Amino acid sequence: MQSQDVAPRPAPNPRPGPVVDVEQAEAALVEHYPRLVRLAYLVLPPSLGRNRRVLTAHALTQRALPHGRTSGDASFVPAQQTAEGRAGDPGYAYVRLRVLRTALEAGRPLTFRAWPKRAQLPPLLPQVWGLRLFPRSGGADELALDQRLSALSAPARAAYVLRGLERLADADVRRVLAAAGEEDPADALAEADGMEAEYGLLMSPEFDPCSLQARPPDLMRRRQHMKAALAAAAAAAVCGALLGLPGDGWGPDGAAAPSYAQNPSAQAALDPGKLTLVPAAAWESSTRTDFSVWPARGPLTGDKALLRRALAVWARPGESVQVSATPGTPAGAPPGPPQLLYAGEVDQSRVVLLYDGLRIARYAEPKDGTRGAALDFARVDNATGAEANAVVLGRADGNVRYLTAPWVRTATVRDLLKSAAGASGAPDSSGATRLGRSADGVTEPFASPAQQTGECRSWNALEFTDRSGTRLTTDLGELTPAHLTAGRPGQPREASAATWAPLACSLAAVRGEGVRSVNAWQYARQPLPDASGTANWLCTRADTWRGGGTRVLAQFHAQGQPYGAVVAKAQNVAACGAKDSYVLAGVLWKSGTGGWYLLAAGSGDTASIRATGGVNGSARGNLLAVRAQQGAQASLKGALANGRTIGGLR
Repeated sequence: MQSQDVAPRPAPNPRPGPVVDVEQAEAALVEHYPRLVRLAYLVLPPSLGRNRRVLTAHALTQRALPHGRTSGDASFVPAQQTAEGRAGDPGYAYVRLRVLRTALEAGRPLTFRAWPKRAQLPPLLPQVWGLRLFPRSGGADELALDQRLSALSAPARAAYVLRGLERLADADVRRVLAAAGEEDPADALAEADGMEAEYGLLMSPEFDPCSLQARPPDLMRRRQHMKAALAAAAAAAVCGALLGLPGDGWGPDGAAAPSYAQNPSAQAALDPGKLTLVPAAAWESSTRTDFSVWPARGPLTGDKALLRRALAVWARPGESVQVSATPGTPAGAPPGPPQLLYAGEVDQSRVVLLYDGLRIARYAEPKDGTRGAALDFARVDNATGAEANAVVLGRADGNVRYLTAPWVRTATVRDLLKSAAGASGAPDSSGATRLGRSADGVTEPFASPAQQTGECRSWNALEFTDRSGTRLTTDLGELTPAHLTAGRPGQPREASAATWAPLACSLAAVRGEGVRSVNAWQYARQPLPDASGTANWLCTRADTWRGGGTRVLAQFHAQGQPYGAVVAKAQNVAACGAKDSYVLAGVLWKSGTGGWYLLAAGSGDTASIRATGGVNGSARGNLLAVRAQQGAQASLKGALANGRTIGGLR
């Protein structure tokens, strides 16, 4: 006779749980915000659409804070045997339960018998106008999992996510669901049992509502709505004209907000007459190659009204100004009068570039007014050489235009996916094109890889020739291009296009992350089983201007294949860096004869490698090749020559 596990419905907690105050809950929410938003996103019904799911997930998580000290709810949530400091934290337990409860409420249909709950309505905040936001697209496995999750009921989705994302046992899942208000947690678990346990995919970027892509909405519908708003715009124009009258208005400052500081230092930073203007030939006699010796260039460097507007908007951008900053870049006012790098017309805008010793600030306004002005910031502290060779002047229609340093002699655009051989100049089979520049160093526009979407068919990089040689850089969506290097960590050298040709498409993983430089290092070369040739193992490390957020990718490039494949990645690790140059990664590979193998390689100081789990095997040295079954999964451990143990990148 088959026994059945019938779990009684949890009774209310007989004793008060840990007291949770708003400070404790806020600390837990801030520390684990990405995990809580991912939990809400996965539990919310997919029928909402990806854009509304993203905004609703953020809204529910941000509303999870209590209004004061509270107790009881946290005691329903078991201590978890997980990392990241969440185990036994009543603050995290409380906000997680609040997020789960409201996400389940959001999935319930509206009825005429009761007032809708707040979670069932579209969120008031956050809101993003003119854009649709959704997570980065995953692979076929993530898409299939999302479709299977959409077929589950909301409680079953919650049970699956609590099992996979929070690593809770079934008994604990029952208690959490009951505390969240579900009447039959056992049925939810039974329904979730029908899903294959692909819990590792829950951490995929497909389900990360904190790492987003943006696309325009229905432009025709938006145009119709804009026509209906013309009367309001006319009224706003009248008010704007009144504000621009002499007196205490802010008309001369363009799109800047009303003034709030009258101290001498703040006023000096807003005075265009006190901008630092470097002489045109100063760089020729200086030993420095950084932004401090860039001369002021452009036909509008004498336009005091434009410069005043740029400084005023930098100090206090108004609500209509579009402000952006690379991660880790402060967006506050300059500490004193900044240095003017450029002022002129670029395409359909007037552009001003300013430098305060730490940041580049780019101010842009339309030629026909100040409405729609933009202000962009990027860190450039200690930039020198290749890192100070160019700054973005403008982007339009997928193209980018740069202002180059005065010491740059030539600029060449090279498609890294094509052969690096060939002469520079006119377009040729190597994908290289000499880039024209004005007398001020403004380049012609060219296609930027930072804005391309879909399949990676090309990747443009810039080769700058200066007095120190040739430097390779690429646009990753920042104001300054990222420097591409090659060689052992701690001893990088200038890279060639040929080195980066098989790796170029992997740069898409670090777009918009504030990347300063990316180094590629071939750390191993491995003979392939079944006489299938050889393969190169490479790691790429993207270092940022802020120091944190470093991204490391391990790539496998088999002989005969044009491009490498990313087989492992990690963030904020020392691997493949100047402080710790070890690397260990593996891949499940199919030979030309149809046999499956687990291949692994470590850097040269690896003394042995062991694989456990779905594949078992070991080898001395830094290379491992073991027969395996298709779909097998294994864990890798390595030992360095000094006896230290390392794990494989995942």
